[in-house]
Amino acid sequence: MGSPIGVFDSGIGGLTVVRHLMSRLRSESIVYFGDTARVPYGSKSVETVKRFAFEDARFLLNRGVKLIVVACNTVSAVALEELRDTFDVPIIGMIDSCARAAARLSKKKAVGVIGTVGTVESRAYEKAITALDPTVKVHSKACPLFVPLAEEGWIRHPVVTTVAHEYLEGLTKAEIDVLVLGCTHYPVLRGVIQETVGKNVALVDSGEEATNEVITILREHGMEAEADARVFRHFYVSDIPRKFKEIGERFLGQEIDGLTLVSQSDLPWYER
Repeated sequence: MGSPIGVFDSGIGGLTVVRHLMSRLRSESIVYFGDTARVPYGSKSVETVKRFAFEDARFLLNRGVKLIVVACNTVSAVALEELRDTFDVPIIGMIDSCARAAARLSKKKAVGVIGTVGTVESRAYEKAITALDPTVKVHSKACPLFVPLAEEGWIRHPVVTTVAHEYLEGLTKAEIDVLVLGCTHYPVLRGVIQETVGKNVALVDSGEEATNEVITILREHGMEAEADARVFRHFYVSDIPRKFKEIGERFLGQEIDGLTLVSQSDLPWYER
């Protein structure tokens, strides 16, 4: 049995990342931790987010993961480098790979970024994209209502269309040709987002880009699972497993087996 890939998020959204991993890395086992008892991370202080991130990472490492995907934009923005400096396994965030894709794809040098209020206010995507190409103009917009709408499953509801037009009108007027989905919930609403911004705008999905990075790292470091390895997927949450299963299966696109509730007292104590 090979070592699994670890993925953590503040809640359910990270399952859209797992969906890409499972689709393209069928021989790889995955351990997912959703910190549903302490969601959302975006409204917490930087120090609190870092504490949660270190606890989440240690939880996965205690389960023998060989690589960690931080499927949380807030943690990726404020704690990724400290996690990398502390732990010996490769750690992949949501921002850098998306920034590379956006800078590469934009011909007009006009990129839109949508995310939670915390992610947009951090300017993490803007900094990462302009560091790669200073000529790119980044237009950011917080879209907080997309999260509850995605969790409600209102994928084609008229309310979603109205909200999308309200949020994205300014970005279409800016004539962007690339839009970064800077929250792992947003791919669930990909259809209505694409319709709103137009078919000529390329959407950058953090789960897809992170998976590309995972594949590269596994190959470069000889960390790929053996073809005949037994594959398992374990899902851990810190609260409300029933709701996680109900919404999570919609995000994952299949049934969730092996769901385990973890007490917060069982999380490794914060240590840096």
